Amino acid sequence: MKHRPIFAVGAMVAVATVLACVACTSSPGAYRPEPTVVTPNDVVDFKQLYGQNCAGCHGADGEGGAAIALANPVFLAIADDTVIRRLASNGVPGTPMPAFAQSAGGMLTEKQIDAIVSGIRSWAKPNAVGNQTPPPYTAPVPGDPQHGADAYRTYCSSCHGADGRGGTKGSAIVDGSYLALVSDQQLRTVVIAGRPELGAPDWRGDVEGKPMSAQDISDVVAWLSSQRPKFPGQPYPTAAASPAQGGIQ
Repeated sequence: MKHRPIFAVGAMVAVATVLACVACTSSPGAYRPEPTVVTPNDVVDFKQLYGQNCAGCHGADGEGGAAIALANPVFLAIADDTVIRRLASNGVPGTPMPAFAQSAGGMLTEKQIDAIVSGIRSWAKPNAVGNQTPPPYTAPVPGDPQHGADAYRTYCSSCHGADGRGGTKGSAIVDGSYLALVSDQQLRTVVIAGRPELGAPDWRGDVEGKPMSAQDISDVVAWLSSQRPKFPGQPYPTAAASPAQGGIQ
């Protein structure tokens, strides 16, 4: 009488056990562990948070769009962690930039704000402005609109036109609707950092070999701010159209 080797019998038993377990787990009503669900407040992946909250205005990779490029090295040279955190958390009242922090009425936790700030700051480049010191992010002293008109003619008119209503190289920057959507600080940021994605130079490139001073920038922003209409938008017509013109009687 021949006997099967013990290890062969053991292997057959093990295979049978595995098959039985597979059959049990695949049968209707069998218990299956629930997949791990990450709640919205627990998402801290920068790419996901940025894509959902920032990319629509600032571009998928921070290259700019309706709003400034956050990956602009000059912008990151003047906007430190504190600045970016304040903007991301509280937004800019009176402009399209909303508050994202829960503490300010938004949807993001402090950890998520941390992730966004850290991710944006990771785009910074060392020596982005060489051996030059960029003008400060905020104005050290208020600007003078009258001096700003002169500074505008020197540094800006060649692109944006003598009166700021647009030229061959740049758009209108005294348009009432535009000025109603940007704060003075946003104007200052654009003058310093430029809009490289739109071909607009930073504070060093308006006049070759003659960068704008901090006071020049403050004065230009004061002049632009003085052009902001009290009631922006298209004015109502002064007279109602006649019935023949399709007016309402």
